[in-house]
Amino acid sequence: MTITNDPETPKVQGTPDSDPAVTEAEVFAARFPKTARRGRRITAAVDAVGDHAVFYLKALAYGPRAVMHSRRETVRLIAEVGMGTGALAIIGGTVVIMGFLTMFAGGTIAVQGFSSLGNIGIEALTGFFSAFINVRIAGPVIAGVGLAATIGAGCTAELGAMRVSEEIDALETMAVPSLPYLVSTRVIAGMIVIIPLYSLAIMASFFGGRFVTVQLYGQSPGLYDHYFSTFLRPVDLMWSFVQVLVMAVVVMLIHSYYGYYASGGPVGVGVAVGKATRASLVAVVTVTLIISLAVYGSAPSLDLTG
Repeated sequence: MTITNDPETPKVQGTPDSDPAVTEAEVFAARFPKTARRGRRITAAVDAVGDHAVFYLKALAYGPRAVMHSRRETVRLIAEVGMGTGALAIIGGTVVIMGFLTMFAGGTIAVQGFSSLGNIGIEALTGFFSAFINVRIAGPVIAGVGLAATIGAGCTAELGAMRVSEEIDALETMAVPSLPYLVSTRVIAGMIVIIPLYSLAIMASFFGGRFVTVQLYGQSPGLYDHYFSTFLRPVDLMWSFVQVLVMAVVVMLIHSYYGYYASGGPVGVGVAVGKATRASLVAVVTVTLIISLAVYGSAPSLDLTG
């Protein structure tokens, strides 16, 4: 084996047969450095997916244990998730934020629907727009974004601060399983809170659409309510709640993972919040796509005749 000081050439030259200290992996990495780096990146990505999967399965599996042994912590987290803490609690927490987001989204849909349908003379169907798009697309997506930006980001920051200050290690030292106590309780709290939160949010979106159409554009309330109630299908509402519930579980798991494994001090916590928010936003639209394809993609469920 020979070793060269030239930075442009590999440091290791030889074969495992000529030098037992040189492994086949080292020889390959020395001869094909770019390929070796790509291989290491692929391996790291696969390992990261496995770490996520194991963490998520453990967090879900520990759910019953968290309910049985950490009831007080679960109740505290439900109140914190719903109303917020500190400055967030002053404005009503997640309830008000999600309500405003969906209300303005519903108003925007009404503006676009009334203008677009008016171009072809059927602006009377604006109520259909509100009942159809808010329930199937806009409401769940906006609620998921609000959930990730408020509850999820706060969860990552809180767990990350506990990790870098060694509070999680202290829990393990005191024989308190940190994953069910810190992660499973937050997932359960998110699942419980999202139902009333989304109920208020979807009603806010309906109110926003009706207010813009009736009060600003002057459409007859009876006309709007007729088409709205005609195309508001209870089964769509049910699937909308299922979609938001799945989003809540996914968002809480993602944010808990990045917060639980945060490192690098306060800067590392900020980086973890950014990564978690980015991943959860992608997950929100992915869940929307998958559920929409599964529920509405196989066969049409809308009849405009009659």
